[in-house]
Amino acid sequence: MGEKLSILLCEDDENLGMLLREYLNAKGYAAELYPDGEEGYKAFLKNKYDLCVFDVMMPKKDGFTLAQEIRQTNTEIPIIFLTAKTLKEDVLEGFKIGADDYLTKPFSMEELTFRIEAILRRVRGKKNKEVSTYTLGRFTFDARKQLLTIDDKQTKLTTKESELLSLLCAHANEILQRDFALKTIWVEDNYFNARSMDVYITKLRKHLKEDPAVEIINIHGKGYKLIIPAEK
Repeated sequence: MGEKLSILLCEDDENLGMLLREYLNAKGYAAELYPDGEEGYKAFLKNKYDLCVFDVMMPKKDGFTLAQEIRQTNTEIPIIFLTAKTLKEDVLEGFKIGADDYLTKPFSMEELTFRIEAILRRVRGKKNKEVSTYTLGRFTFDARKQLLTIDDKQTKLTTKESELLSLLCAHANEILQRDFALKTIWVEDNYFNARSMDVYITKLRKHLKEDPAVEIINIHGKGYKLIIPAEK
């Protein structure tokens, strides 16, 4: 991904908030921290975010109220609540407002990032499904029919080839993070799945070789980039 995914983080516990912000930034996100709901809402109105993480109990404006106000202007942005509350009624209230997930303190940083990644995969998947046909230089790729066409030649792709090319197309001319692709298509990031993805990348390169302007390049330590010419 070319730009880092931006996270609006609202947490009134200064130590926890700073820890969360630094951890998320270290994981490749761009997290902005605000100490209460009012400051968080002002930031939301001024900036663009991909996901929100809100503590429920905050001064000035609590997480539930903040989420309700945000939902009035943006019904799509994912929201995760952090709370010390364990009452069933509070959890239900959070989901009723429109929460995508709910983490009870104490929680591990790894669990938070796992849940963030799972939510973003669902969001990305919905967006990918909205687009079914891509233009890649001289190629046309129909993701729904799994067909790659150049001139009068059609190639029927396998399901995995099609899923991987769709993901690359959704990030065309941007970096597709290797671990994101693995978790999106293969669910689990392990050695065998990583080797399998490398094989499919090689297969896609062979399919695309008839147009030199279209290529998949390795970005060392990060992932892949599908290079396509700008549409005229």
